[in-house]
Formats: sequence, structure tokens, C-alpha cells
Amino acid sequence: MLIGEYQHSLDDKGRVNFPAKLREGLGARFIITKGLDNCLFVYSEDEWQILEDKLKALPVSKSRDVQRFFFAGACDVVPDKQGRVVIPQNLREYAGLTKDVMVIGASVRAEIWDKNRWVASCSEVTPEAIAEAMDNLGF
Repeated sequence: MLIGEYQHSLDDKGRVNFPAKLREGLGARFIITKGLDNCLFVYSEDEWQILEDKLKALPVSKSRDVQRFFFAGACDVVPDKQGRVVIPQNLREYAGLTKDVMVIGASVRAEIWDKNRWVASCSEVTPEAIAEAMDNLGF
């Protein structure tokens, strides 16, 4: 399980130091792709395969947009010796990443957010909204 919240900065080459605790959960090589809410999703190879298998099991007529969204911009990354990964320009632009970023654990995936967007997103979530969502999900 991937958990935690980590603040880092992008360098001039588009690299970010990926938190060691999350790298341990993701493995030596992982996949970064566009996510929901204009963040980036980060999957281990095993979780990526699960996502791919689920999408392949659906009729193309129903899944093609989702397939394109997740697969077209996806990239494999291998952290360097300092634990940094390069985030391609197209993904940095999609997520609005400039300098300060948040890398968070979100159960089976990690997410990479522009720090200001992350703070704004968190401020929109109230305990009441979480309670309602939990009720709707049957918790």
C-alpha cells in the first residue's frame, strides 16, 4: 500500500526526487501517466498490468477513450541513483507542474500534483463530504 504526502521540487531537467518509501512500493521501474483531476498517476508494473487487463476485457467501443487517455501519454521510468525520475514535458504540461510538487501515496498508486493545485484540492474536501462519500460507498 502506498501512503504518505511528500513535497519536492522539479529541477531544470524535469526531474523530481521520488520518495524512497513510495519507490519501495512501486518497484525498480514504474509507469507515469495522466491521471484524473489534472494530476499524474504512478503505477507499479503489476498494478499497470491489472489496469491494462481490465481495459482489454472491455469492448473497444466502450473503453477506447479511457485507453487513449491512460496509454497514449504513459511512460516507463527508472529512478536514477539519487532516486530522481524524469517527468516528460507532455505530462508536466498536463499536470501544470512547474517547480513545487507533491508526491502522494493513494493506495495502489502514487500521484504527482502541482503543490498549489494539491492544496486547493485538499481545501475543497470537507469531513462532511467524506462522510457522505463513505455512506454512498457502503462504509
